[in-house]
Amino acid sequence: MDLRDITLLQLRPEIPSVKIHPGTSSDELFQNETLRPIVKLQDDLMVAVFRNYIRKHKNVFYDLSVEKRLDYIENAIHKDMKFRNSLKGMMIGQFTLDEYEKYIQNSSALNKRMMNIVNERLKSNIQLLDNCLVQ
Repeated sequence: MDLRDITLLQLRPEIPSVKIHPGTSSDELFQNETLRPIVKLQDDLMVAVFRNYIRKHKNVFYDLSVEKRLDYIENAIHKDMKFRNSLKGMMIGQFTLDEYEKYIQNSSALNKRMMNIVNERLKSNIQLLDNCLVQ
C-alpha cells in the first residue's frame, strides 16, 4: 500500500454504528467500509457544493416548503447528471487504488448506493442549508 492510500485511510472517520456480519454482501461491505466513511469525511464539502448548486439555480430552493426542499435535493442528485457526476467524483477521488479496483467491478450498483447515502446525508443537513442565502 502506498503513502497516498495509507493517508486516505487515516483521514476517514470511523462509524461505530456500522456492523459487519458474516454473510454480508461485497456491495454492502464496500458501502459500509468505504462509501459511508468517505461521505462522512466529505460532508462539509458536499454542503458547500450543494449551496453553490442552489445559488446557480437562482435560489429557488429557499422559497420551497421543507417537503419540497427534500424533493429538490433528491431531484438534483438523481436527475441532474452533471451535478451527480460531480458528487461521484468527490467520492471516487477518495478511493484507494484497491477500492477503485473493487468499485469498477460493480460501479452501477455501487453508484446507486453512493448516491442514496449522499442524498440522505444532504437531507439530514437541511438545516445547514436553511440559513445560508449565499451572497
